[in-house]
Amino acid sequence: MAFFKSATREVPDAPRIPRHIAIIMDGNGRWAKKRLLPRVAGHVKGVEAVREIVRACIEKGVEYLTLFAFSSENWRRPAEEVRLLMQLFVTALEQEVDKLGRNGVRLRIIGDLSRFEPRLQTLIQNAEAATAGNTRLNLTIAANYGGRWDILQAMNRLAEHHPERRGAWTEAELEAYLSTSFAPEPDLFIRTGGEERISNFLLWQLAYSELYFTDILWPEFDAEALSQAIQSYQRRERRFGRTSEQLADSASHA
Repeated sequence: MAFFKSATREVPDAPRIPRHIAIIMDGNGRWAKKRLLPRVAGHVKGVEAVREIVRACIEKGVEYLTLFAFSSENWRRPAEEVRLLMQLFVTALEQEVDKLGRNGVRLRIIGDLSRFEPRLQTLIQNAEAATAGNTRLNLTIAANYGGRWDILQAMNRLAEHHPERRGAWTEAELEAYLSTSFAPEPDLFIRTGGEERISNFLLWQLAYSELYFTDILWPEFDAEALSQAIQSYQRRERRFGRTSEQLADSASHA
Protein backbone atom coordinates (compact mmCIF):
# COMPACT_ATOMS: atom_id res chain seq x y z
CA MET A 1 0.00 0.00 0.00
CA ALA A 2 1.32 3.44 -0.95
CA PHE A 3 1.72 6.10 1.72
CA PHE A 4 1.48 9.80 0.93
CA LYS A 5 2.03 12.93 2.95
CA SER A 6 -1.05 14.20 4.78
CA ALA A 7 -1.47 17.99 4.84
CA THR A 8 -2.64 17.92 8.47
CA ARG A 9 0.43 16.07 9.73
CA GLU A 10 3.27 17.36 7.55
CA VAL A 11 3.81 19.85 4.76
CA PRO A 12 3.23 18.05 1.45
CA ASP A 13 4.67 19.00 -1.91
CA ALA A 14 2.88 21.74 -3.83
CA PRO A 15 3.57 20.83 -7.46
CA ARG A 16 3.00 23.42 -10.17
CA ILE A 17 0.92 20.90 -12.12
CA PRO A 18 -1.57 19.32 -9.71
CA ARG A 19 -0.59 15.74 -9.05
CA HIS A 20 -4.21 14.85 -8.21
CA ILE A 21 -7.34 16.59 -9.52
CA ALA A 22 -10.81 15.76 -8.20
CA ILE A 23 -13.91 16.90 -10.09
CA ILE A 24 -17.65 17.05 -9.42
CA MET A 25 -19.10 16.80 -12.93
CA ASP A 26 -22.22 18.92 -12.50
CA GLY A 27 -24.59 20.35 -15.08
CA ASN A 28 -25.40 17.50 -17.45
CA GLY A 29 -29.16 17.80 -16.92
CA ARG A 30 -29.18 21.58 -17.28
CA TRP A 31 -27.08 21.34 -20.45
CA ALA A 32 -29.73 19.05 -21.95
CA LYS A 33 -32.65 21.16 -20.69
CA LYS A 34 -31.24 24.27 -22.37
CA ARG A 35 -31.34 22.35 -25.64
CA LEU A 36 -34.82 20.89 -25.06
CA LEU A 37 -33.31 17.42 -24.81
CA PRO A 38 -33.99 14.67 -22.26
CA ARG A 39 -31.65 14.75 -19.25
CA VAL A 40 -29.99 11.51 -20.28
CA ALA A 41 -28.71 13.27 -23.42
CA GLY A 42 -26.70 15.51 -21.12
CA HIS A 43 -25.22 12.50 -19.35
CA VAL A 44 -24.26 10.96 -22.70
CA LYS A 45 -22.59 14.22 -23.72
CA GLY A 46 -20.88 14.25 -20.32
CA VAL A 47 -19.11 10.99 -21.17
CA GLU A 48 -17.50 12.77 -24.13
CA ALA A 49 -16.25 15.46 -21.74
CA VAL A 50 -14.71 12.75 -19.56
CA ARG A 51 -12.76 11.46 -22.57
CA GLU A 52 -11.39 14.94 -23.31
CA ILE A 53 -10.42 15.65 -19.71
CA VAL A 54 -8.69 12.28 -19.40
CA ARG A 55 -6.66 13.08 -22.54
CA ALA A 56 -5.87 16.58 -21.25
CA CYS A 57 -4.71 15.26 -17.88
CA ILE A 58 -2.39 12.79 -19.58
CA GLU A 59 -0.93 15.56 -21.76
CA LYS A 60 -0.42 17.87 -18.77
CA GLY A 61 1.22 15.22 -16.61
CA VAL A 62 -1.53 14.90 -14.01
CA GLU A 63 -1.07 11.56 -12.26
CA TYR A 64 -4.46 11.08 -10.55
CA LEU A 65 -7.93 12.11 -11.70
CA THR A 66 -10.96 11.39 -9.52
CA LEU A 67 -14.45 12.02 -10.93
CA PHE A 68 -17.70 12.10 -8.94
CA ALA A 69 -20.14 10.27 -11.21
CA PHE A 70 -22.96 9.18 -8.90
CA SER A 71 -23.39 10.09 -5.25
CA SER A 72 -25.10 8.06 -2.56
CA GLU A 73 -27.77 10.78 -2.59
CA ASN A 74 -28.40 10.50 -6.35
CA TRP A 75 -30.66 7.51 -5.76
CA ARG A 76 -33.24 10.16 -4.81
CA ARG A 77 -33.53 11.19 -8.45
CA PRO A 78 -36.45 10.01 -10.60
CA ALA A 79 -36.35 6.23 -10.99
CA GLU A 80 -36.22 6.42 -14.80
CA GLU A 81 -33.20 8.75 -14.73
CA VAL A 82 -31.42 6.44 -12.29
CA ARG A 83 -32.15 3.46 -14.52
CA LEU A 84 -30.76 5.26 -17.56
CA LEU A 85 -27.68 6.34 -15.61
CA MET A 86 -26.99 2.74 -14.62
CA GLN A 87 -27.44 1.68 -18.24
CA LEU A 88 -25.02 4.41 -19.35
CA PHE A 89 -22.51 3.24 -16.76
CA VAL A 90 -22.69 -0.30 -18.18
CA THR A 91 -22.30 0.98 -21.75
CA ALA A 92 -19.34 3.18 -20.82
CA LEU A 93 -17.54 0.29 -19.15
CA GLU A 94 -18.17 -1.96 -22.15
CA GLN A 95 -16.94 0.62 -24.67
CA GLU A 96 -14.21 2.58 -22.89
CA VAL A 97 -12.06 0.06 -21.01
CA ASP A 98 -10.05 -1.04 -24.06
CA LYS A 99 -9.37 2.61 -24.94
CA LEU A 100 -8.22 3.32 -21.41
CA GLY A 101 -5.91 0.32 -21.56
CA ARG A 102 -4.35 1.43 -24.85
CA ASN A 103 -3.68 4.86 -23.35
CA GLY A 104 -2.07 3.52 -20.19
CA VAL A 105 -4.92 4.53 -17.86
CA ARG A 106 -5.63 2.56 -14.71
CA LEU A 107 -9.32 2.57 -13.76
CA ARG A 108 -10.70 2.21 -10.27
CA ILE A 109 -14.31 2.52 -9.11
CA ILE A 110 -14.85 3.59 -5.49
CA GLY A 111 -18.05 3.67 -3.47
CA ASP A 112 -20.56 1.23 -2.05
CA LEU A 113 -20.80 -1.06 -5.06
CA SER A 114 -23.05 -3.59 -3.32
CA ARG A 115 -26.18 -1.76 -4.44
CA PHE A 116 -25.38 -2.20 -8.13
CA GLU A 117 -26.80 -5.12 -10.07
CA PRO A 118 -24.48 -8.15 -10.50
CA ARG A 119 -23.73 -7.47 -14.17
CA LEU A 120 -22.46 -3.99 -13.36
CA GLN A 121 -20.40 -5.26 -10.44
CA THR A 122 -18.78 -7.84 -12.72
CA LEU A 123 -17.99 -5.23 -15.36
CA ILE A 124 -16.37 -3.06 -12.70
CA GLN A 125 -14.24 -5.95 -11.44
CA ASN A 126 -13.18 -6.87 -14.97
CA ALA A 127 -12.35 -3.26 -15.88
CA GLU A 128 -10.20 -2.79 -12.80
CA ALA A 129 -8.38 -6.06 -13.44
CA ALA A 130 -7.82 -5.30 -17.13
CA THR A 131 -6.21 -1.92 -16.41
CA ALA A 132 -4.39 -2.80 -13.17
CA GLY A 133 -0.94 -2.68 -14.75
CA ASN A 134 -1.30 0.80 -16.26
CA THR A 135 0.60 3.74 -14.78
CA ARG A 136 0.20 6.72 -17.13
CA LEU A 137 -2.90 8.08 -15.34
CA ASN A 138 -4.85 6.79 -12.36
CA LEU A 139 -8.51 7.41 -13.16
CA THR A 140 -10.95 6.92 -10.30
CA ILE A 141 -14.73 7.04 -10.70
CA ALA A 142 -16.73 7.60 -7.52
CA ALA A 143 -20.08 5.81 -7.90
CA ASN A 144 -22.64 5.40 -5.12
CA TYR A 145 -20.05 7.24 -3.12
CA GLY A 146 -20.40 9.60 -0.17
CA GLY A 147 -17.68 11.18 1.92
CA ARG A 148 -19.38 10.29 5.19
CA TRP A 149 -19.85 6.72 4.01
CA ASP A 150 -16.14 6.59 3.16
CA ILE A 151 -15.04 7.70 6.62
CA LEU A 152 -17.50 5.35 8.32
CA GLN A 153 -16.52 2.31 6.24
CA ALA A 154 -12.86 3.07 6.89
CA MET A 155 -13.51 3.22 10.63
CA ASN A 156 -15.47 -0.03 10.55
CA ARG A 157 -12.75 -1.83 8.58
CA LEU A 158 -10.06 -0.48 10.86
CA ALA A 159 -11.91 -1.74 13.94
CA GLU A 160 -12.59 -5.10 12.27
CA HIS A 161 -8.93 -5.62 11.42
CA HIS A 162 -7.79 -4.66 14.94
CA PRO A 163 -10.33 -6.22 17.32
CA GLU A 164 -7.80 -6.12 20.15
CA ARG A 165 -7.97 -2.31 20.27
CA ARG A 166 -10.80 -0.14 21.54
CA GLY A 167 -9.82 3.27 20.29
CA ALA A 168 -7.08 5.89 20.26
CA TRP A 169 -6.81 5.53 16.48
CA THR A 170 -4.52 7.84 14.53
CA GLU A 171 -5.24 9.73 11.32
CA ALA A 172 -2.67 7.63 9.48
CA GLU A 173 -4.35 4.41 10.56
CA LEU A 174 -7.75 5.58 9.37
CA GLU A 175 -6.44 6.96 6.07
CA ALA A 176 -5.10 3.54 5.16
CA TYR A 177 -8.70 2.29 4.90
CA LEU A 178 -10.22 5.17 2.94
CA SER A 179 -11.36 4.45 -0.62
CA THR A 180 -8.56 6.62 -2.02
CA SER A 181 -5.71 5.30 0.13
CA PHE A 182 -3.83 4.54 -3.11
CA ALA A 183 -3.65 8.24 -4.05
CA PRO A 184 -2.25 11.47 -2.62
CA GLU A 185 -4.74 14.03 -1.34
CA PRO A 186 -6.16 16.13 -4.20
CA ASP A 187 -4.22 19.29 -4.97
CA LEU A 188 -7.10 20.78 -6.93
CA PHE A 189 -10.85 20.29 -6.59
CA ILE A 190 -13.07 21.46 -9.45
CA ARG A 191 -16.84 21.71 -9.54
CA THR A 192 -18.61 22.62 -12.76
CA GLY A 193 -22.16 23.87 -13.18
CA GLY A 194 -22.14 26.94 -10.94
CA GLU A 195 -22.81 25.34 -7.56
CA GLU A 196 -20.30 26.11 -4.82
CA ARG A 197 -20.29 23.20 -2.40
CA ILE A 198 -18.51 19.85 -2.15
CA SER A 199 -21.69 17.78 -1.75
CA ASN A 200 -20.36 14.97 0.44
CA PHE A 201 -17.42 14.28 -1.89
CA LEU A 202 -14.02 13.28 -0.43
CA LEU A 203 -14.74 15.02 2.87
CA TRP A 204 -11.56 13.81 4.54
CA GLN A 205 -9.31 14.05 1.51
CA LEU A 206 -10.18 17.65 0.53
CA ALA A 207 -8.99 19.16 3.82
CA TYR A 208 -6.27 21.27 2.13
CA SER A 209 -7.21 21.07 -1.53
CA GLU A 210 -7.52 24.25 -3.57
CA LEU A 211 -11.19 24.71 -4.53
CA TYR A 212 -12.22 25.95 -7.97
CA PHE A 213 -15.83 26.57 -9.01
CA THR A 214 -16.95 27.38 -12.54
CA ASP A 215 -20.31 28.14 -14.17
CA ILE A 216 -19.36 25.97 -17.16
CA LEU A 217 -21.68 22.99 -17.43
CA TRP A 218 -19.86 19.67 -17.45
CA PRO A 219 -20.59 18.70 -21.10
CA GLU A 220 -18.89 21.98 -22.13
CA PHE A 221 -15.89 21.61 -19.80
CA ASP A 222 -12.97 21.03 -22.14
CA ALA A 223 -9.17 21.06 -22.15
CA GLU A 224 -9.08 24.87 -22.22
CA ALA A 225 -11.40 25.06 -19.21
CA LEU A 226 -9.15 22.61 -17.40
CA SER A 227 -6.14 24.79 -18.23
CA GLN A 228 -7.93 27.80 -16.73
CA ALA A 229 -8.60 25.85 -13.54
CA ILE A 230 -4.95 24.82 -13.31
CA GLN A 231 -3.84 28.41 -13.93
CA SER A 232 -6.05 29.52 -11.03
CA TYR A 233 -4.48 26.83 -8.87
CA GLN A 234 -0.99 28.01 -9.84
CA ARG A 235 -1.81 31.51 -8.59
CA ARG A 236 -2.73 30.22 -5.13
CA GLU A 237 -0.37 30.40 -2.18
CA ARG A 238 -0.44 26.96 -0.60
CA ARG A 239 0.65 27.62 2.97
CA PHE A 240 -0.62 24.49 4.75
CA GLY A 241 -0.95 26.41 8.02
CA ARG A 242 2.24 28.45 7.64
CA THR A 243 2.55 32.21 7.12
CA SER A 244 3.43 33.82 3.80
CA GLU A 245 6.76 34.86 5.30
CA GLN A 246 7.59 31.26 6.22
CA LEU A 247 6.67 30.17 2.72
CA ALA A 248 8.93 32.79 1.16
CA ASP A 249 11.79 31.85 3.48
CA SER A 250 11.37 28.18 2.63
CA ALA A 251 11.44 28.98 -1.10
CA SER A 252 14.60 31.05 -0.73
CA HIS A 253 16.41 28.12 0.88
CA ALA A 254 15.18 25.56 -1.63
